Amino acid sequence: MVLWTSFLQAVHLLVSGDPAIWEIILLSLRTSGTATVIGLALGLPLGYVLGTTVFAGRRVMALLVILLVNTGMGLPPVVVGLFVWLSLSRSGPLGVLGLLFTPTAMVIAQVIIATPLIAGVSAAAIAAVPEELRLQARSLGASRLQEGLLTVKEAHAGVLSAIVAGFGGVISEIGAVMMVGGNIEHYTRVMTTAIVLQSRMGRTTDALALTFILLIIALLVNVVLTVLQRRGVGYER
Repeated sequence: MVLWTSFLQAVHLLVSGDPAIWEIILLSLRTSGTATVIGLALGLPLGYVLGTTVFAGRRVMALLVILLVNTGMGLPPVVVGLFVWLSLSRSGPLGVLGLLFTPTAMVIAQVIIATPLIAGVSAAAIAAVPEELRLQARSLGASRLQEGLLTVKEAHAGVLSAIVAGFGGVISEIGAVMMVGGNIEHYTRVMTTAIVLQSRMGRTTDALALTFILLIIALLVNVVLTVLQRRGVGYER
């Protein structure tokens, strides 16, 4: 009964256009979306290098890079939050910028979380593309950039999965954004921190309603990306 009541409340909050709820939703989407885009810009090139480079005679270097990426994929968000907090605090090296407890600080922490996720998943997808495709592109006079774009296009389904992994990893994160954002009302409060706040105040129904809203958003994003994946497969056929 509580779950059903919370679900109906979540739908009501979305449909009624509650300003406080939509403020939290839009901030969540803005920070997580920005972090995902930046993480994609950083992680996809790294994934391409890992997926296409043959580390002949450099086994130690290859293992080190792969180890760093895999460690980053499983890095506890609270650890990321702590290091970002230390860097942006008044006594930290970047404290002069005054970014602590701002949406920018949250984006920084989320970029650190999203980048290795995107790099790792995209590397696996790109590595599955036959090397003959790149060799053929080179033989036809393609530049390195054209060769890379062709490879990424061939691995588009896996790249979209990398985007899903990156976005899902940051929009559902709580530890890092709480530490560097501070959960300030009307400024840095996002979906996950609002859920924690409501649960601590004993408002279980409200917390569940926010949880359902977060799940609905995640579902919609995944539906869009899945449709894009299927369209790509249909086009290839």
